Amino acid sequence: MTTASVCRVAVAAPLHRLFDYICPFNVLPGQRVKVPFGRRDVVAVVVENAVDSSLPLDRLKQVSEVLDPSDRLLGPDDLKVLRFAADYYHYPVGEVVLGALPKSLRSGGPARAQRDILMLSEAGHATDPASLTRAPQQLTLWQRLRLRPEGIDAATLRRREPKLWAAARRLIKNGLAQTQKRSGAITDFRDARIASGPTLTPDQTTAVAAIDAATVFSPFLLFGVTGSGKTEVYLRAIETVIQGGRQALVLVPEIALTPQLVTRFERRFEAPVVAMHSGLSEGDRLNAWRAAREGEAAVVIGTRSAVFMPLARPGIVIVDEEHDGSFKQQEGFRYSGRDVAIYRARKHNIPIVLGSATPTLESLYNAQRGRYQRLDLPERAGPGTPPDVRLLDLREEPVDQGLSGSLLRAVGRHIDKGGQVMLFLNRRGYAPAWFCSGCGELARCAQCDANMTYHHSTASLRCHHCGASRRAPKECEHCGEEHRPVGQGTERLEETLARHFPNARIARLDRDTTRRRGALDDLLERMRKRQIDILVGTQMLTKGHHFPEVSMVGIVYADQGLFSTDFRASERLAQTVVQVCGRAGRGSRAGEVFIQTAFVEHPLLQQLIQEGYEAFAQRAIEEREAATWPPFSHLALIRARAKDAHSPLSFLEAVREALPKSNQVNVLGPASAPMLRRADRYHAQLLLQSADRRSLNAVLSSTGDNLSALARRRNVQFSIDVDPVDLY
Repeated sequence: MTTASVCRVAVAAPLHRLFDYICPFNVLPGQRVKVPFGRRDVVAVVVENAVDSSLPLDRLKQVSEVLDPSDRLLGPDDLKVLRFAADYYHYPVGEVVLGALPKSLRSGGPARAQRDILMLSEAGHATDPASLTRAPQQLTLWQRLRLRPEGIDAATLRRREPKLWAAARRLIKNGLAQTQKRSGAITDFRDARIASGPTLTPDQTTAVAAIDAATVFSPFLLFGVTGSGKTEVYLRAIETVIQGGRQALVLVPEIALTPQLVTRFERRFEAPVVAMHSGLSEGDRLNAWRAAREGEAAVVIGTRSAVFMPLARPGIVIVDEEHDGSFKQQEGFRYSGRDVAIYRARKHNIPIVLGSATPTLESLYNAQRGRYQRLDLPERAGPGTPPDVRLLDLREEPVDQGLSGSLLRAVGRHIDKGGQVMLFLNRRGYAPAWFCSGCGELARCAQCDANMTYHHSTASLRCHHCGASRRAPKECEHCGEEHRPVGQGTERLEETLARHFPNARIARLDRDTTRRRGALDDLLERMRKRQIDILVGTQMLTKGHHFPEVSMVGIVYADQGLFSTDFRASERLAQTVVQVCGRAGRGSRAGEVFIQTAFVEHPLLQQLIQEGYEAFAQRAIEEREAATWPPFSHLALIRARAKDAHSPLSFLEAVREALPKSNQVNVLGPASAPMLRRADRYHAQLLLQSADRRSLNAVLSSTGDNLSALARRRNVQFSIDVDPVDLY
């Protein structure tokens, strides 16, 4: 008979603690159980075993059921990473642990799945392939199944190759194929594998050798100019890891990059590759999670949430475009996928590679201090050469809807020569303001302190802060005069370019044009096939796309961020400029970049063009040191919001008084947020700054659940943002 013991479990509740239960079963940390919590039974994860509790044992409730009696979903290192993330970012541990599981597992679904496996039937094996020559898709699938007697995953085939799935249904109907239920996560991967990659440059060879030689935790900063072949370095390093029987985790900043990388990796490795991001169905997310945990997936590629996926045999972690702000979750659990990845690599005692053409100042500073080993790729791989960069002064020539004469002439010259052009403006919609020509009234959002953006395609006004939308009025409700769009967005640029270049094939890449499933992939494919002459887009243009025929890039307005009060604004602007410029001249065509600005003499722009990103970064690091901003201090931002303007400030005043006094931590504020009213709530914030990370963490930890109780009493919502990427 098994002796009852105490187990501490994580429950998805907004409390910063574990809960003790009597467990009459043998359970291990990482297993799921059901426990009575309040008036219902809930799914929980065992985090610790204990022999005693701070409460009398006769007051403890008993575990109702063990959901995974012969298996644990999370290993010891997985639990350490999750507990670290909960502690460091001061978020309820139960919500962090349960949030790392796919939805069906959080609901008590089975850990192991029965998959539909497609395989040839007995008749299919005996059939003459000549009988399928008039059905080429069926013949292609028949040939693949002949080579794969163990079968292929039906769900994967349906998702990735719908034409072949249609052929599969015909084969099944004709009795040539069948499906069988089988346990396991995945059994399929693409068969098209190239023998090897391109010949490495000397710098790539040095980088790969250094990473391959790392057998313990070793953080590398791969600082490579755009087009220098950082992805090829990743591929070679991962190849070594796979050959050693281990797995690789690759983090990318945007969903937009995931399908491209998955395809490239699948063609390279004779091993399963899975993706994990929010664009997948729940079933696909669960399948990928299982494949990673059970060790069937050799490579896991995903956005920031993939950092919590369990791996059976972790061998390397790679963070591509490590500078990208998308790695920081901005709502709820505000963690940094990049920083958690570093901690995870340390716990697994494996190397991690942080790659970027524009590394964060923190990463560069860590390399300077010797905490990271820096690997440089200073030159482009292949035929590409750095583009020529010119500043265009918007004060000295006429402008047509944001496009100067010099820029328009350059666009015409490049498309006449057969090159492709990309124009960048980080402002979607038609115009950022809807203006009355009579009384000067601006269309404002009813829920935010912000103008509504006009979208011409839908004749609507939208708030890009809260998502509110309404029909655009033709006449002013105050004076009856006509409304006019003021300013430029990507939609208006597209219209203006069509007027100047009526024969050009023009497309737009922004959130509005890529909402439909598959729209982004279609657009990128058209760009790769040279079916687009001019591509207009927002920040999505900067995300690592490789288009060899792009010979010109234009930055329509480079002045956003030059005079911002946010201490990170200049760094973000420099990164954007360099990343956008890097899209030009990546193939055999020489590249040109034109940057429109009203401040051609600004030192940031001049230094970027004349000396490059590293010179800018070194100067910025020195300025940060003088001002004691990160990386020379550590920040935490406590944000509060409520339906009235007084409550957030009053709440934060009470928080300030409740915080333990520390000579190591400066408390600044509270103050109203830069945008006071957003989504029909008033916002305020309190900033904590310290040169000592442990002191800052100790001050925040001391508040615990007291902040939640105080917020409930005052009807205020709050969040804690450790290492905020902006102070907005």
